[in-house]
Amino acid sequence: MATLRYVITVALLGSALGAPAPAAAQWKTDFDKHTVPLDEITSGGPPKDGIPAIDRPVFVSVAQADEWLGDREPVVVVEYGGETKAYPLQILIWHEIVNDEIGGLPVSVTFCPLCNTALAFDRRFDGRVLDFGTTGKLRHSDLVMYDRQTETWWQQASGEGIVGTYAGRRLTLVSAPLVSWKQYKEEYPEGRVLSRQTGFTRNYGRNPYQRYDTRKSPFDHFFSGRRDGRLPAMERVVALTEGDSSVAYSMSALEDGPVINDSFSGRPIVVLWAPGTASALDASAIADGRDVGSTGVFGRELDSRILTFESVGPGRYRDGETGSTWNVFGRATSGPLAGRRLDPIPHGNHFWFAWAVFMPDTRVES
Repeated sequence: MATLRYVITVALLGSALGAPAPAAAQWKTDFDKHTVPLDEITSGGPPKDGIPAIDRPVFVSVAQADEWLGDREPVVVVEYGGETKAYPLQILIWHEIVNDEIGGLPVSVTFCPLCNTALAFDRRFDGRVLDFGTTGKLRHSDLVMYDRQTETWWQQASGEGIVGTYAGRRLTLVSAPLVSWKQYKEEYPEGRVLSRQTGFTRNYGRNPYQRYDTRKSPFDHFFSGRRDGRLPAMERVVALTEGDSSVAYSMSALEDGPVINDSFSGRPIVVLWAPGTASALDASAIADGRDVGSTGVFGRELDSRILTFESVGPGRYRDGETGSTWNVFGRATSGPLAGRRLDPIPHGNHFWFAWAVFMPDTRVES
């Protein structure tokens, strides 16, 4: 199985063998249309689809997945149309893209290990449903995806088309918080879980990027963008974007104060942090990774009233207006509002260097 050393060695070799733009015979992409310099796009090592997306995902019950998932393992959660699914990073770290449908909504659930970026996108675009694969390329360390319908290249961290037919267009984000397996199975005991039966043989549960997130800076071959010194390069941030506006909240600050009441793009929001989720990029076994916590971001307005939150214990929050208690999923667990839910806001938990290079004008809260 691949290790980080192998990935880096192959990437260096691939970069040395040629320019980032591939042979025309391999792609039907319109390379005359691009919004970024093509020389910013480099080889990540594997060829086109060398990291295989999962196109026919199989799902199992919480009880079945509990046999092979540790309580602290990180999972991406997507809830839509009355259906909820968890996508474990122990699988996504080897495939990076899952093309799926949930509650009737076609989605792509994605994870870029080098940027720690887990995001889900609506696959409906311009009257058709796209499905995505890996180009084998990186830009500023981030996964460059492509859609199989037009072979436009897409920047995973921003959802923006950067080369080809849809260059300059942007995919729609779907809320996909990254939480622990324990949190998911307690909140959604009837939920479904992406199975290890992917059709591929991989060492699921192992981390091929051991100790990657404890580095002081990203690996220089993969990252050549402008360094932003407002935060350490490998600091995790909770990041949101709306149009031309973006904001990043330091997770180190959230560990100290696990609630931030704020406004973004004219809307009152709350950012919540809870302990108990392992880093997928630390120990050799993902389940043994250090605790980096999980986050939720929600609108604070409910029934025409703006709520103000405070922490009342690990993973527990209270609003000052009604005294109701809430969890990191934005659900009131007790009090006058018990059973009510806040409106989730799509966000990502990125490494700072990756977010800053794509959103250099972002507001920082640390």
